[in-house]
Amino acid sequence: MGQILARIIPCIGDKQFGDEESKKITETKETKETKVTPPSPVTSETVYVAVMGSTGSGKTTFINVASGSELRVGMGLESCTNEVQTSIPFTVGGRQVLLLDTPGFDDTTMTDTDVLRIISAYLVAMNKQGARLVGVIYMQRISDFKVGGSARRDLRMFQELCGEEAYENVIVVTNMWGTVPHEDGVAREHELATKDIFYKPILERKGIMLRHDNTRESAHRILEQLVRKEPAVLRIQRELAEGIDITQTAAFRQLDRELSELALQHQKNLEQLKADMARAEQEMDEETQNELAEEKQKLEDELRKAQTQASKLASDYQAELRKIEEKLHVREV
Repeated sequence: MGQILARIIPCIGDKQFGDEESKKITETKETKETKVTPPSPVTSETVYVAVMGSTGSGKTTFINVASGSELRVGMGLESCTNEVQTSIPFTVGGRQVLLLDTPGFDDTTMTDTDVLRIISAYLVAMNKQGARLVGVIYMQRISDFKVGGSARRDLRMFQELCGEEAYENVIVVTNMWGTVPHEDGVAREHELATKDIFYKPILERKGIMLRHDNTRESAHRILEQLVRKEPAVLRIQRELAEGIDITQTAAFRQLDRELSELALQHQKNLEQLKADMARAEQEMDEETQNELAEEKQKLEDELRKAQTQASKLASDYQAELRKIEEKLHVREV
């Protein structure tokens, strides 16, 4: 446990945090741009960092603060990212950096199958292009004192996409510290770092957890931990580059398990609705019958949509890959 906690570092200085250092962390606010140390000379090679996390976790805000971009930010839990977006280039530690804004697996406008297809195709196209992906940032709201099913599902998918071999190129970034009492945030941080169902597996394999205070300086200190690393090849990139069908990848197998659980739950709900409809019919409650019929149709449509998209994933992935390659002018390297 001591080794794990030693890897939780507030992104304000180079020392491990204690009570005194923790108090110095500026609480999260909408702030003006913070003065940053003048950058070192820029090298010619651009490095890429993917930013992932649940819908509403602050991915786009982090990217905008770090890079000066103006990518659209969703309000609340509404998603504004239905494709992989890139920041404008900027400099950190003498390296030109591009950040990738990705949709979450709990996206409000797409299914998890859509998200897997889009992210996988983009990462593979990057790999073919020879782009240097030096790491992945996973955003985590410290204000989430209960991590629901969708957030847990998003984390499991993230772990399967990356693979354990890439964990040392992962930074878990906690944000929104200004929305909770400091002591509560610290307690939550400890729980996230030391439980197997959260980030302990990542931290045990040389991943780190840092705090973000919503300033440009803080964001750049986080990115400095990645820009000098050797490029990472994520599990999904390696699997697809080896010619493995996307439906045979570790990420899809995890998604398939999630879809199977969802289908089982939908089936139980449908059986209950049928029983309720029969009861309403006996009682000649026409209004309730209509409401239940609408709910039943909605559940059946959702179940059918999930099953159809899973079966079409392989062909849809190839189409998505071709589209992204054309956009990026990818050539085989």
